[in-house]
Amino acid sequence: MSSPKVDLSKAVGFKAPPLKVVYNSRDLLLYSLSIGVHSDELHFLYENHPGFAAFPTYPLVLSFKRDNLSVSVYDTAGYQNIPGIPDFNYDSLVHGEQSLEIHRPLPVEGGSFELLGEVTGVFDKGSGMLIRRSMQLVRPGDNNPFVTMKASAFIIGAGGFGGPKETAKPPSYAPPKDRAPDHAVEDKITEDQAILYRLSGDYNPLHIDPAIAPRLGFKKPILHGLCTYGHAAHVIVKTYAGSDPNALKSITGKFTSPVYPGDTLVTKMWTVPSENKDQTTVIYQTSVKETGKIVINAGCVVLQNSARSVASKL
Repeated sequence: MSSPKVDLSKAVGFKAPPLKVVYNSRDLLLYSLSIGVHSDELHFLYENHPGFAAFPTYPLVLSFKRDNLSVSVYDTAGYQNIPGIPDFNYDSLVHGEQSLEIHRPLPVEGGSFELLGEVTGVFDKGSGMLIRRSMQLVRPGDNNPFVTMKASAFIIGAGGFGGPKETAKPPSYAPPKDRAPDHAVEDKITEDQAILYRLSGDYNPLHIDPAIAPRLGFKKPILHGLCTYGHAAHVIVKTYAGSDPNALKSITGKFTSPVYPGDTLVTKMWTVPSENKDQTTVIYQTSVKETGKIVINAGCVVLQNSARSVASKL
């Protein structure tokens, strides 16, 4: 079998046309509920709360939701339209890593925005192809971003094309081996968690259709990786910053195993030295209690210390 024809000169550095995305206040409420925010944090769940705010990881769903006001057709959020990359089976694409850097708060009223995307690297892993992309959320005509999102996707079976190996790898955030976590939070995921989360815009049938999941090697529909990711972010912000929406400055993590609705997630957190005295750095790891499998590894969160906790006045 011949190797796939990959043209790195076309792929690396490719900037996709601006992707139109929209959201409203209702979308923010639904997203917060779907990642596990509870009624003791009404400022994420009630539009009339005096401190109403978007949970800061919300932009991660926008590349799937786009500008649709109803159910959208699932695709691979832009990975299928990169010049120089041959067509591939969407089922062979695996979300590897995700990071989010927050530059300024999201407007709670929502509106129209754009995602500006760029392919930052394509690497030959032998057993597959690794694609790294970066996206920024902006207002149309304004290049001052709200967030910067970086992600990697692994295409199984697409390696062996003679491309470069990745040498400058992102930092690896391993938990300290010499001490127990400073905090550990358990939270059981409901059986309907994936059904609820998909309403934020990621309509991949893998997360709801019991006929599709077994064909892809799963015993039943799995939870969205980005739902687990948002769940972990929420646990950390609540634990360290009293649910302050302005505290989260950045988060990163590597997806290592699936989560099934009904699983109990355990998020372990270690406070480590920070480069900035005004910030707190937290290494985290999320696992499934019932199996012990790690589902998000190499996780790191940076929190702003000066951000004040939001207390409900209701």
